[in-house]
Amino acid sequence: MAREYARTDRVGQQIQKEIAIILMREIKDPRLSMTTVSAVEVTRDLAYAKVFVTFFNDNPEEIKASLEVLTDAEGYIRSLLGKRLRARIMPHLRFVYDSSMSEGVRMSALVDQAVASDKSAETQVDDETNVDSEQGES
Repeated sequence: MAREYARTDRVGQQIQKEIAIILMREIKDPRLSMTTVSAVEVTRDLAYAKVFVTFFNDNPEEIKASLEVLTDAEGYIRSLLGKRLRARIMPHLRFVYDSSMSEGVRMSALVDQAVASDKSAETQVDDETNVDSEQGES
């Protein structure tokens, strides 16, 4: 019988939760305001963890600066994680920008725009049909 969750998944979820708390309470850098940890992928040997983060702003320069701050603070975050998780092996952290949220917002806006243009085209066709039927009755 296979287990539902692998050990790496459980460790990844715990790391995600703890890093989110650390970023919220411990790191006081203003460039990291409104940072969200969206996912963590841990290698099978627990040596490396890829931490996916999203930011409130979509400015590429600010995103790059925020990622640099996180990369510079990797050792500090890792030491805090080690104290909180009490794991024998603490993975090296690699922070990666997760663009799925911004892409989702962009796709939603495109769908809304397409629906609005379809409605306006439909309304325009209905108006033309009404004008043609009124002219035929006269």
